[in-house]
Amino acid sequence: MSFPFMRHRRLRSSAGIRGMVRETVLNPLDLIQPIFVTYGTGIKREIGSMPGVYHFSLDTLKEEVDEIVSLGIPAVLLFGIPETKDAVGSSGFDEHGIVQEATRLIKQWYPDLLVVADTCLCEFTDHGHCGMVHTHTVDGVVHGDVMNDASLELLTRTAVSQAKAGADIIAPSNMMDGFVQAIRAGLDEAGFEHVPIMSYSVKYASAFYGPFREAADSAPQFGDRKTYQMDPANVREAIREAESDVLEGADMLMVKPALAYMDVIRVIRDQFALPLVAYNVSGEYSMVKAAAQQGWINEKAIVLELLTGLKRAGADTIITYHAKDAVRWLRGE
Repeated sequence: MSFPFMRHRRLRSSAGIRGMVRETVLNPLDLIQPIFVTYGTGIKREIGSMPGVYHFSLDTLKEEVDEIVSLGIPAVLLFGIPETKDAVGSSGFDEHGIVQEATRLIKQWYPDLLVVADTCLCEFTDHGHCGMVHTHTVDGVVHGDVMNDASLELLTRTAVSQAKAGADIIAPSNMMDGFVQAIRAGLDEAGFEHVPIMSYSVKYASAFYGPFREAADSAPQFGDRKTYQMDPANVREAIREAESDVLEGADMLMVKPALAYMDVIRVIRDQFALPLVAYNVSGEYSMVKAAAQQGWINEKAIVLELLTGLKRAGADTIITYHAKDAVRWLRGE
């Protein structure tokens, strides 16, 4: 007797049946929209390498936030471009810094919109690294070592100032050893024990960040970030990094980038019970936009497939520059 073959196509035969048995569903509540806020007035300036993404000054910001809220996106991730930079990134922890002022405005306009504050120093330091550096010159070439423990104090001050301004979630992205523990202790001591930490737990030294560095004006002035961001070849290291953050008090974990790291998302999902965030980063966004502008791909289909794939891999929440378009497409617009 021959083995009977299965009629798998029965469950694909109509849109209704496909929807009924669909295993992974993308929802607007899964998405976080990043925003770049800059100094000055009257600024809404498109970022050259990221079509459809803009720098906003504080006086033009409300139009963007209004749109995000109208689409039902529950959260924004704030990045700030300051007017001045220095060696320690003091604009990052200035109580009247650009991120702090933007946070106050957003919470005034929309108290229920979640503000996630990126907690790093690279946008605010004149050298473009994510912490304090010790520099020395050899044969006219500047070299620098990022000082881990000295940087923790500055990162903690940044997190506390962001919480004071009204940030709902602190998202430290610096990849210093011990950063979650230091920030958790600082927040608790300042009376912000209720503010959760969304840790950039697994952040790779990736080539996909190029457009972001234009957007945030944060390219390193010397060297690279390979001594503190992870080697793209490693996955067991990702488990160690995430485990450290869990033990130190993180409330949410993150994998960044997303598209080339779906295997890592799945590994972290299977290992840990905390909510998991995937960051669909600038280079991933820009590749899709560029191909769509050339007419080589169907942008709507590609984006929704990509974001659904990240959820299928195990992400609970997705930070993506596609968020606004994705919601419109999910609505059928």
